[in-house]
Amino acid sequence: MEKWFVTMKKADFRAIGEKYRISPILARLIRNRDVIGDKAVDFYLNGTIADLYDGMLMKDMDRAVEILTEKICGGEAIRVIGDYDIDGVNATYILQEGLSRLGADVDTDIPDRIKDGYGLNRQLIDRAIEDGIDTIITCDNGIAAAEEITYGKSQGLTIIVTDHHEVPFLDAGGEKEYLLPQADAVVDPHRPDCEYPFKGLCGAAVAYKVVEALYEVMQRDVDDIDYLMENVAIATVGDVMDLCGENRVFVRQGLEMLKRTRNEGLKALIECTQVPAERLNAYHIGFVIGPCINAGGRLDTAKRALELLCAKNRREAVMLAEDLKALNDSRKEMTEKGVAQAVEQIETTSLKDDKVLVVYLQDCHESIAGIIAGRIRERYYRPVFILTRAEDGVKGSGRSVEAYNMFEEMCKCRTLFTKFGGHKLAAGLSLEEENVMKFRQIMNELADLTEDDLTEKVSIDMQLPLPYVTEELIEEIELLEPFGKGNPKPLFVEKNLKVIQPRIFGKNRNVLKFQVEDKSGNRMEAVYFGDVEKCLKTIQESREMAFTYHPSVNEYMGRKTVQITVVNYRESSA
Repeated sequence: MEKWFVTMKKADFRAIGEKYRISPILARLIRNRDVIGDKAVDFYLNGTIADLYDGMLMKDMDRAVEILTEKICGGEAIRVIGDYDIDGVNATYILQEGLSRLGADVDTDIPDRIKDGYGLNRQLIDRAIEDGIDTIITCDNGIAAAEEITYGKSQGLTIIVTDHHEVPFLDAGGEKEYLLPQADAVVDPHRPDCEYPFKGLCGAAVAYKVVEALYEVMQRDVDDIDYLMENVAIATVGDVMDLCGENRVFVRQGLEMLKRTRNEGLKALIECTQVPAERLNAYHIGFVIGPCINAGGRLDTAKRALELLCAKNRREAVMLAEDLKALNDSRKEMTEKGVAQAVEQIETTSLKDDKVLVVYLQDCHESIAGIIAGRIRERYYRPVFILTRAEDGVKGSGRSVEAYNMFEEMCKCRTLFTKFGGHKLAAGLSLEEENVMKFRQIMNELADLTEDDLTEKVSIDMQLPLPYVTEELIEEIELLEPFGKGNPKPLFVEKNLKVIQPRIFGKNRNVLKFQVEDKSGNRMEAVYFGDVEKCLKTIQESREMAFTYHPSVNEYMGRKTVQITVVNYRESSA
């Protein structure tokens, strides 16, 4: 059972509204997102590129830029080594574009998910040496590759790390002993000694900051690389970073650029996935465009997604976009199958009693383990690891719940893994097959999760009666976009609603439409997507309902109707 609660943050909403010429409702929504004080509200509503922090504030940025300037001027061969996900691919593209436009002798390499695994490894370093590379610059990886970097340095390479992942640490009697790689420069806002004011950047954003700083130092016009902000936006949303602070500016700005992008590959992908370019928003990146870019690294090679971004003509771009879309379609089928297998294993074994779910799907394609973990976490609201059999042992991906810092918990039993890394809410790992059961056992022994930690919380912005749901309000709410993690779409609640004429629609029977009527006789159209049979059953068994909802406008044949899109439901008295 979910726990619903209405956020009750206090402020003078009328005064804020008057000051910023917004309604008190919008003022409350902004306060609910912990945006406090004139400066913060102004940045939230009106922040622009000019408000972004100087990348030189990052520890080692000066060193990284100095080395790169020297290597570019000396004509040394530089290799960008990225990662195979949406963040890594876009970060690789940003560094490659930025460096080559400055005249660098630069090429790229991206690890193969299956053959190489995540991040920097010896094969990639040996390949660079064989190819006569002088300098490696990593992006979206490298912070956890201390051994590999030491090896690369011993072979005479110059290595610069740019990353955004947490720095691995040893737990030394309650004190954290950070394990920073011994690279020539390590640029990562999560370094404990980095004073950069905003820690929530993705790998592509850190890469962008490097290019920006390099342009300034080499006295080139920084405006020339503004277009790379669309790649930062794609990576920020695709890597599920919090859409607050600088990320909000990057995504807002990047989305505007994407609507009229000149990148042939992105243009082709937007067309082939039928995303309406003029209305493109964060949702389309997260659920349509992003998964196609990720599909290359999952089922084929991420180099294909990089090729798409680098496509020089429309013919090549269309071909690559269609390939990626087809790969994503088959990824969806494989995911459905994997989710069904995981659910069956949980429901038919003692797994269902565990607080931390460790599910071993031997034959599942390792590239979709993370997606399956996310779906299982949504279903059971518990931390989840999905493990699969790989060429050399077992690989896995984890997705967590708010109360459980997955990366920190894994640091406590690091000896079990041959490799691991991640964040509070997501992680990746490799281990020997004989350690699978031990891993499940230890993670559950260490987990001090309470019943409350494992109950999903539905955070509601406010109770909003039906007469307040107007086209004007819906339009005003758009000022709060982009929506996503850290800046959720406003969620309202209304109770004691009578449901009129509920009926199921859609060729897959996955849409429930009905009308709602309040105590005063006000009526409104409503729609629900989800387990429609279950929702319909609850409606039929209840006299009155409570719904959480997003207000929306339904356009059909040129006619606009205000409606509510139901998110959660329960009987009113419940």
